[in-house]
Amino acid sequence: MLQLIAVHLLAALAAPALVSRFGRRMFLPLALVPGSAAIWALTRLGDVLAGEVPVQSVAWVGSLDMHLTFRLDVLAWLMVLLVGGIGALVLIYCAWYFATGAKFLGRFSGIFIGFAGAMLGLVTTDNTLALYTFWELTTVFSYLLIGHYFTRKGSRRAGMQAIIVTTFGGLAMFAGFLILGAMPGGSFSLSELVSEPPAGTAATVAIVCVLVGALSKSALVPFHFWLPGAMAAPTPVSAYLHAAAMVKAGVYLVARLAPGFAEMDTWRWIILITGSATMLIGGYRSLKQHDLKLLLAFGTVSQLGFLILLVGQANQAVALAGLALIGAHAMFKAALFLTVGVIDASAGTRDLRQLSGLGRNLRGAAIPGFLATFSMVGLPPFAGYVGKEAVLEALTHDGGAYEGALLAVVVVGSVLTFAYGMRFLWGAFARKSGVADTQLDREPPGLFVPGFVLAVLGLGAGLLPGLGEGLFERYAATYPAGEPGHLTLWGGIGPALALTVVIVAVGLGLFALRGLVERAQDAVILGPDADRGYRTLMRRLDRAAVAVTSATQRGSLPGYLGIILVVTVVSAAIALGSSGVQIGQVRLFDSPAQLLVAGIIVIGAILTAQARRRLKAVVLLGVTGYGVVVLFALHGAPDLALTQALVETIALVVFILVLRRLPAYFSNRPLKSSRWWRAALGALVGVLAMALALIVPAARVADPVSVLFPTEAYEYGYGKNIVNVTLVDIRAWDTMGEIAVLLVAATGVASLVFARTRTRTGRVERMRDRRSGDAQVWPSELEDPATRLRPAQGTATAPRRARSWLTGPGALAPNRRSVIFEVATRLLFHTMLVFALFLLFSGHNAPGGGFVAGLIVGIALTVRYLAGGRYELGEAAPILPGALLGTGLFLSAGAGAVPLFFGGVVLQSVKIDVDLGILGEMHLVTSLFFDIGVFLVVVGLMLDVLRTLGAEIDRQGEATGTASPDIAHDSPRSSADDSRPLVGAGGEH
Repeated sequence: MLQLIAVHLLAALAAPALVSRFGRRMFLPLALVPGSAAIWALTRLGDVLAGEVPVQSVAWVGSLDMHLTFRLDVLAWLMVLLVGGIGALVLIYCAWYFATGAKFLGRFSGIFIGFAGAMLGLVTTDNTLALYTFWELTTVFSYLLIGHYFTRKGSRRAGMQAIIVTTFGGLAMFAGFLILGAMPGGSFSLSELVSEPPAGTAATVAIVCVLVGALSKSALVPFHFWLPGAMAAPTPVSAYLHAAAMVKAGVYLVARLAPGFAEMDTWRWIILITGSATMLIGGYRSLKQHDLKLLLAFGTVSQLGFLILLVGQANQAVALAGLALIGAHAMFKAALFLTVGVIDASAGTRDLRQLSGLGRNLRGAAIPGFLATFSMVGLPPFAGYVGKEAVLEALTHDGGAYEGALLAVVVVGSVLTFAYGMRFLWGAFARKSGVADTQLDREPPGLFVPGFVLAVLGLGAGLLPGLGEGLFERYAATYPAGEPGHLTLWGGIGPALALTVVIVAVGLGLFALRGLVERAQDAVILGPDADRGYRTLMRRLDRAAVAVTSATQRGSLPGYLGIILVVTVVSAAIALGSSGVQIGQVRLFDSPAQLLVAGIIVIGAILTAQARRRLKAVVLLGVTGYGVVVLFALHGAPDLALTQALVETIALVVFILVLRRLPAYFSNRPLKSSRWWRAALGALVGVLAMALALIVPAARVADPVSVLFPTEAYEYGYGKNIVNVTLVDIRAWDTMGEIAVLLVAATGVASLVFARTRTRTGRVERMRDRRSGDAQVWPSELEDPATRLRPAQGTATAPRRARSWLTGPGALAPNRRSVIFEVATRLLFHTMLVFALFLLFSGHNAPGGGFVAGLIVGIALTVRYLAGGRYELGEAAPILPGALLGTGLFLSAGAGAVPLFFGGVVLQSVKIDVDLGILGEMHLVTSLFFDIGVFLVVVGLMLDVLRTLGAEIDRQGEATGTASPDIAHDSPRSSADDSRPLVGAGGEH
């Protein structure tokens, strides 16, 4: 099962390129991907019939009880067969449906196959958290498929409406799963929840939340309005998502949980009310539609209500009929949507008032259309008839009030279904008086095949009811009440047959009086329009969001920070005050040196708040940071001290780089009235932090996890440096998330700084210095940057001399150069690189690691930049920062995934001992590769910061004429290349 999902993933990634290269015919081989799932399900038919349940489990996040467990019981088998089989037929249909050269077919194919893979995971997983993940993947994919024609406003609106409604339901469902998993007696396993359902108020609330997710996904009242709007999608999408796959996800979830919760009163009444309302409203709205696709859409809404009514009951016989109708509905409704696609492609319209004579002139569509419609309305000998008769038979045998209400709804809904089914046949295929026969375009025979296959399968399933009963009775037997039911073509003369006759007769009467029915519907308003209500709600929500945003998002960073800190102080103070925890024994300091350093930190913080000059404030802020470094060192934490020192150094450099583009002074004086409350708030936050440090350890009721860290770090992480082992092994997931955030932050900074003024055509303007010849050396122009610098007017260019190691300083004005700094750079740069490598490889057992080593390399690059400016930076690191960031993240993720291929768990470390002879024995831990990835990400981040906040700001200053007046123009140079005056800008140092 997991392998099938992986195949779908790989195919989804490859499909866009293949379809773009080979065209729409590539849909035919791509159909093998979902088809393989259907074939695999058929090969396991014997196991399903024998009651065996294949299970595949992969350990994932054990602390969250999140294991990738997949089960193939009867219900999952049915859904896999539908998702895979109908998916394959729809892809075959796509090979002829789309026009040659249609745009965005590659993207469509990848998203379609990705959706099929997500549905496959959704219906086979046994873990609720994994189910939610697949659930939301189907939501995103369906949004993209519904909005495939994104140039059309209707498609964009329909896609947005669908994703908002279903995401809301998905979040509610997720909350329900969390409650069910965390409560006493609960579980994150679907099979365990059903076998031993939890009880109590919390369980009831959780089940209501889960049902909200299921009802929104399957478009039940009050969420029914999004599905008709989704008909803006291409017809293959409607045939798959809205007949066989996506909307079935809610039906599947109800059927999966019903054996455990169907007898709960809250469950029963939610299912009865929402299912009944949906079945009746959908059928009623179908009777007035003139667009064939919309007629089927409202009919789908009605049928989904019907299905959830059945599979959500506790009765075994009703559940058996519901399972049979799940398969029947998928076949006949997908066939009908594909038929409408053929009509639309051949006639150029779906308006039943303009169609005439297609029953004779378009028999390739008429035959599957008639067969599928007969199954939908419940005529023998089709699968729809077998399922409907089983429902009527089961409900007529139970005489309770609840069952009576359910039977009445089923009968009325079936009457409406018969009426709109006849309306569909008449509208699509009948010859109408006063309407000329529709002129048709010739369509390829392959376009008719998928719908015909599905319609014939519906007929075959009806002729073999015993096969369906043998398949579904095992799952129906898990329902808690009632007697086992039966699927049969002839149940004898009785109440069920009489009700079928009534349904057919009344349905034909409604169809015969269709004109009167339409006029009555136009004259009578039964209730509020859900779609209009949704739009009204969204408009009011937008207005409320604007009002709230205008009041809170005023562009004041101190204001934002103040709100966050006030909330933190108030909430934490209330929690501490109500906890009753007492402060334990307090020891002010271990040595007088700590007290001295703390005093320096306090003084630095106060002076920082009073400073008017930005540069002064940054330097004083650095004093507090380096004071913390000393405190770490005095407390015996060299690793933390080293990291903090490097971070403070980098932060100081970044602050100074940014300050070059800011005014020298703050906008208001330090003692302005607004500063007093900020000082008070800062004091409160400091007091709170101190109180937490004193109270929280005293409130501990369990042994701290740090007690086990030394042993765990050495036995499982194979390292003596607890800090580094924690980062790359024990808490490697945290580190993975952090480096991903670093990558996003670096990308965001680069995007902001490298923004250009856009022309009318929307293209980014080229940099002027590239046209004029003084292009910046970045990132891959490796030749001597001085050779591209424009000589001053009237100055001859001397012959090129031997290249020096530091070429960038030649671009600086003489009064901006520092010989001592350049000499120090030559001495320190390579030493820093070697030291960084030493820290990288020794960090597992001594202070160091990838993060620290990356910071040291970043500082080394900063030194090169400060010594020689932006040209020197290009010489020091002629590589794109994005390449380093991406490679680092890929290496870390890859090192974490490799153990899976050897039967291990994600991010598991292995120690490798190698005897090197006279060189001794080498101990290699595989987490080193993860650490190397961290190292590359940090170096890439630093390089990106220097490239954006340093070199690019230099270039922009030159381009706008705001660069420092100390830049060399035609001033004489004192270096070896003094015959070549230079232009350029260096970093401020």
